[in-house]
Amino acid sequence: MLLAGLTATFAIFFLAALRVTTRSRDVQVPDLRGKSVSEARTLLDDLGLTLRIDEPRRADPAVPADHVISQEPGAGFELRQQRAVRVRVSEGLREPVLPVVTDLPERTAEVTLAAAQVTIGRRAEIRSTEYSAGQVVSQDPAAGQRARTMTLLVNRGDPSVSVIVPDLIGSLGVRAAEILRGQGFRVAVTAEVPYPGLPPGVVVRQTPQAGYRILPSDTLMLEVSR
Repeated sequence: MLLAGLTATFAIFFLAALRVTTRSRDVQVPDLRGKSVSEARTLLDDLGLTLRIDEPRRADPAVPADHVISQEPGAGFELRQQRAVRVRVSEGLREPVLPVVTDLPERTAEVTLAAAQVTIGRRAEIRSTEYSAGQVVSQDPAAGQRARTMTLLVNRGDPSVSVIVPDLIGSLGVRAAEILRGQGFRVAVTAEVPYPGLPPGVVVRQTPQAGYRILPSDTLMLEVSR
């Protein structure tokens, strides 16, 4: 009985000591967000943890290059020593990759560039029968390069070709503008005016009026109901 008691006592003390030892190896993860990679690594080294950087790095205008954007596990989490904390690191405000807009209609190119956070710095124009009116003939810089602005060369169509302006009064302005722009014409909604009895967005006035002849390079101005 004495031997059994001693064995049980030893086991209890052993388990308690093992638990204390195990607990002593758990450390609290610090907040690494916004810190440089070297600062984060130093903090973790002091706690017996390691730093693991997830690739690829991510462009972030709010976080400087080589600084931590996010971490896993988060700050305050208890982690066993020698374990790794994974972080995503910023590469700073990097210029976007330019998409292909050559051969697209001008309006489609505008939407594509806006989605890629690229602005149109300048538009050069040609008049040719070899391309559709309003078609983007070329772009500079070329697709695949990195830049924030792009120059477009747009075909305005054969200057000798004119069309008769259709009657757009009473049509939905957004839809009319979309159809005409798709055919290479310039359309601008210049004003929204109160017009009792009409839902918003209906064309109430156009310039030039229906029946006039215009070139594809001319701008058709619309006023719609508010």
